Amino acid sequence: MNYLLDTQVFIWAMEKSTRFSKAFQKVISDPNNMVFVSVATVWEIIIKKRKGLKVPRDIAGGIKKSLFTILPINIDHVLEIEVLEDYHKDPFDRIIIAQAKVEKLTLITVDEKILKYHIKALKA
Repeated sequence: MNYLLDTQVFIWAMEKSTRFSKAFQKVISDPNNMVFVSVATVWEIIIKKRKGLKVPRDIAGGIKKSLFTILPINIDHVLEIEVLEDYHKDPFDRIIIAQAKVEKLTLITVDEKILKYHIKALKA
């Protein structure tokens, strides 16, 4: 299976949080699963870090160490935003939702608004 982490889930994963569901832990530990992190997540973290958000220090190193794969943003992802419902106004969440939809990835999130979209999702 292929999964995409939302930003909060990625931050918690980098912090080795114990807040996750057993379903999430099973996904992450299964070597047959491919887990993606959007470049939008890294972008969001960099912006929010400047505003004082506590985030992991070595984002790139954390991604490599965890064996997550970076998902770049392409034109199809951006165009998909136009047809998304307006449940969520956050532009970073909207691009991540669009990426999950276009790439047919299961989005792992804790955000109730994201769970309203017509995408495959797993609550972390």
